[in-house]
Amino acid sequence: MADIQAFINGRIYITSGPKAQTADFAECMVISGSTILHVGSEHDQITQTAIDNGAEVTDLKNKIVVPGFIDGHTHFLYFGISLRKLDLSECKSLAELRQSIEKYAKAHPEAPRILCRGWHQPSTGREALATQLDDLDPRPIFVEALDVHSTWCNTAALNELGLDELDQEWGDQIQRDENGRPSGLLAEGAQTQIIWPYLNGIYTEEEKQDALDEAFEAYNSNGYTGAIDMAMDGNAWEALQLSRKRHGRLPIHVAAHWFIPHGGTSEDLNRRIDEAIAMHQKWHPSKGPDFCIVGIKLISDGVVDGCTAALTQPYPDHNDIVQPLWPKEAMDLAVSRAAKAGLQVAVHAIGDAAIAQAVSAIADANTSGGRHRIEHLELASEEDSKRLGHLGIIASVQPVHSDPALVKDYSGLVGPRLWKRAFPYKEFLETDACVAFGTDAPTARHLPLPNLYNATTRRSATAPSMTEQTNVQQAFTLSQAFHAATAGAAYSRFAESWTGSLKKGMRADFVVLESGWTAESLLEAKVEQTWSGGKKLYQL
Repeated sequence: MADIQAFINGRIYITSGPKAQTADFAECMVISGSTILHVGSEHDQITQTAIDNGAEVTDLKNKIVVPGFIDGHTHFLYFGISLRKLDLSECKSLAELRQSIEKYAKAHPEAPRILCRGWHQPSTGREALATQLDDLDPRPIFVEALDVHSTWCNTAALNELGLDELDQEWGDQIQRDENGRPSGLLAEGAQTQIIWPYLNGIYTEEEKQDALDEAFEAYNSNGYTGAIDMAMDGNAWEALQLSRKRHGRLPIHVAAHWFIPHGGTSEDLNRRIDEAIAMHQKWHPSKGPDFCIVGIKLISDGVVDGCTAALTQPYPDHNDIVQPLWPKEAMDLAVSRAAKAGLQVAVHAIGDAAIAQAVSAIADANTSGGRHRIEHLELASEEDSKRLGHLGIIASVQPVHSDPALVKDYSGLVGPRLWKRAFPYKEFLETDACVAFGTDAPTARHLPLPNLYNATTRRSATAPSMTEQTNVQQAFTLSQAFHAATAGAAYSRFAESWTGSLKKGMRADFVVLESGWTAESLLEAKVEQTWSGGKKLYQL
């Protein structure tokens, strides 16, 4: 029985429902090839028969086994590329940021441009002028914000982009000086439709393949067997296709949402939706659930740190309310057309105004069972939280974004009324919404166990010495958190029939952990092994 394996003497997590306060565990799992044959006791007849007939036996030594993690929201190629950029996430001031860039530039004289990531806007007082970077190096410098919704450029980078030749169509999404010239910061639509396409075009095919290989290794070594890739475009999809062709299969299963940018004419919008529908039909999950396009992605607003999330009240020192990026009619059209064509709709919505617009658009599309999604949901009103479960909308959230070290400025930016409701994950669960956890890498760390620590303790995983908690009443239990990171994420992409839980007939996607079953132990926990389809992809 060479293809039969028995894993004994373990603590095998059995999914007992999204709201379960505590976990149930089995002690043994038997797999046949790529499929789970049995989960139960070592003394069960099927286990004993497998062992007696020569199954390969692994003693788990009381280690925990959980389903393979599924990152419910990531940007895979961009994550891989980000690993090659200068990381500025530890910089606490403009001086530190400048020093890091200057040091990096001197150490990399061969680089045609200086590419950075992880800039936290509050660290520089949310000021981002080209002149603050110009004296560091004559080459183009691109400083990507931690949230990836904006990029700070020096003058050489602005010139390389050719922004002086652009008209004023982007409004304040390209910040300008008193003479109307771009002053350094590009945000939101200017980020997704100018910066992203330009920088994507500078990478060679081999550079993109190397970046994907590095990303896959990082994900497998941290226990991932699947991912939902948001804001997919032709560049990233072609790179993933080539990687799949080179390796025979990808080391994780990927379901993608095709990006539909806002703006342009109604003809532009319909053309983009037509393209997404065609890609969905070509790469339909029924043809290959491991590598498919399941829906579309819309970005309804920005982020709190950049004061671009759409709120129902103005930000401090702002007179005007930030409106959603999509006009209501355009969003309604995009959501309705995609939903009626059988695509899942995913809407990035952080501010309460953007969330309300997204919920209403999905409700008006009236496609029950579509499992449409709202991404982030950081400042949802009580009314909209309740509507998620009623309408069957997936709450796709990223606990890492609630990390107290990363949101220390939020209360001052959104005010006490909204802050007391920030990141209301428990509320989503209690009102019967499916909660799916992700990380939104590269906007945050891709690590699943610290992500679960954020969800269960509401404390900081990036600065563990901090005692602050982000609205601790919204914390998940450990069982609830693991469910959201596995079965919940699988359900969110219609994959719950074959992955996301450990039971008979499911694909053998699982992780062996060196960890105690407590929230506090998650920061010290280690992934010992990662298995996908009955094959070991990673060994510590």
